[in-house]
Amino acid sequence: MKQVKKVLVKIFEYGILIFTIIVSVFPIIWVIMSAFKTNAQILGSPFSLPTSISFDAFSYLFEKYNFLRYALNSLLICITSTGLSLIIFAMGGYVIAKYKFPGRNFIFALFTITLLVPAQSKAQPIFSLIMNLNLYDNIWGVALVYLSAGLAMSMFILKSTFMSIPKSLDEAAAIEGAGFFTVFWRINLPLAKSGLATAGILMFLNNWNEYFYASLLTSSDLNRTLPLALQFFNEAFSYDYTKLFAALTVVVLPGIILYAFAQEQVQESIAASGVKG
Repeated sequence: MKQVKKVLVKIFEYGILIFTIIVSVFPIIWVIMSAFKTNAQILGSPFSLPTSISFDAFSYLFEKYNFLRYALNSLLICITSTGLSLIIFAMGGYVIAKYKFPGRNFIFALFTITLLVPAQSKAQPIFSLIMNLNLYDNIWGVALVYLSAGLAMSMFILKSTFMSIPKSLDEAAAIEGAGFFTVFWRINLPLAKSGLATAGILMFLNNWNEYFYASLLTSSDLNRTLPLALQFFNEAFSYDYTKLFAALTVVVLPGIILYAFAQEQVQESIAASGVKG
């Protein structure tokens, strides 16, 4: 009976895993697969494989629309905001993790409580700030707003990552005469690459897919990001499903590729957060 129970438990576990994978992965595969079909194939047999591989829909997007410009705008905004955010949040996470000072837990609580603040509630002060800085309808204004995106989650991940690094390394470096920045840049930061990768990926994907502030702070076609452009594509290609799915594929693939290259660091950081967080 014990063996039968074990087999049934295994079947149940694998059944849940397979169901979760299908529900999670199938929509993405279906979107990418549909980008290579014709409208007739999508409507006639939506779940079948494409009979031929054609990149006409992708060529149309880049030739007839400023799709490359939208992609470059999103890429510049995400790389700039994510890179600067990582440096700032890493320093904050390092100090909170390694130094004891009055109000440390309170400050960390203030960081994490920002998860409870809706983005829309900050729209008016952020819009006023961007207007006063003369950065309205400018991709660098959007990048400036994105600097604070992912603050709470990043601080939680980076704090846990730095706590997992032995303090004996810091003490040994201090004995040798290393200062604060030397200990941070040359010892702790290289050892925190898993946490940095996780926080960076989460912030990059959040900024890459962000729509609200991109629509609020830009108005011209020249400064649109991909999520904002998709709204216009949805109207323009409402009956041309092939081109619509091609546009969705271009938006979705960068995040998948990014995670594929950094999945080991992400898993290590999650494990460290679970142990030390």
